[in-house]
Amino acid sequence: MQQRSLGSAPKVITSALGLGCMGMSDFYGSRDDVESIATIHRALDLGITFLDTADVYGPITNVVLVGKAIKGTRAGVVLATKFGNVRAPDGKFIGQNGRPEYVKAACDASLQRLGVDHIDLYYQHRVDRAVPIEDTVGAMADLVQAGKVRFLGLSEASAQTVRRAHAVHPITALQTEYSLWSRDVEDEILPAVRELGIGFVAYSPLGRGFLTGRITKPADIPEGDWRKNQPRFQGENFQQNLDLVRRVEELARERRCTPAQLALAWLLAKGQDIVPIPGTKRRTYVEENIGALNVQLTSADVARIEGVATKGVAAGGRYAEGGMRTVNG
Repeated sequence: MQQRSLGSAPKVITSALGLGCMGMSDFYGSRDDVESIATIHRALDLGITFLDTADVYGPITNVVLVGKAIKGTRAGVVLATKFGNVRAPDGKFIGQNGRPEYVKAACDASLQRLGVDHIDLYYQHRVDRAVPIEDTVGAMADLVQAGKVRFLGLSEASAQTVRRAHAVHPITALQTEYSLWSRDVEDEILPAVRELGIGFVAYSPLGRGFLTGRITKPADIPEGDWRKNQPRFQGENFQQNLDLVRRVEELARERRCTPAQLALAWLLAKGQDIVPIPGTKRRTYVEENIGALNVQLTSADVARIEGVATKGVAAGGRYAEGGMRTVNG
């Protein structure tokens, strides 16, 4: 397995691809904990060491699942989790919480649920605009001092917020959506983290499954799946985005790989400081995704792909209106 570094001082070494675990417990239809745990084990067997979860997934159930899956293999895992998005027990979203006392309580709860004594990479999941980022990161830094957390991260934070946070305590990684149909980070955010020596973790690198080519009609998305309510999966947007996928599929056929592998290979080619974390709850897709590491793209290949998947090409917003208010905070 190829490895990459996130951050500079301090830095964490991870596998070049990670595994997003969210969909195993929430948002993407039915759950199968047995298959999900088998998927995590298969990923570890293949050399994927970087696992991503959050206390909001489930809520709570995903961190419990991941903790169960890594029991006995903790030393070989770079474990990333998040705090700051708050949901009620019934799943209703309450909002963001970045208050120092909440940061520390959330960490203690996640350590207990995961069954571990430390978290490798601890992210603020979304910026709490009511709390100065300096206060939130100050509390996160206390967790590092206490030995509960090794490295700090932010998610969906603006370039300005990242700079302010990094001045309080070194930020090792920024996690933000980045894919062939979500390239807006290239304008300000990616240049800023590179200037600061911060690694970049790309979530939803396969466009929430759309870029795999396996979604060809709205009915392919099961009932109860969160994507049914997202702009890019609705109405005319769906067909326009499907047209993009068809062009990506043509390029993938030329490279003799799957569309998913091409999309991941493109991200991997965008810089050694980028680690995509495609999510899945099935072993077969982990095996497919890891094949992206064998797809070597030249600069000409990258330019051709970007000629098809231009900035702003996707029809519809990344999230519905409420979700968009929480990004780039």
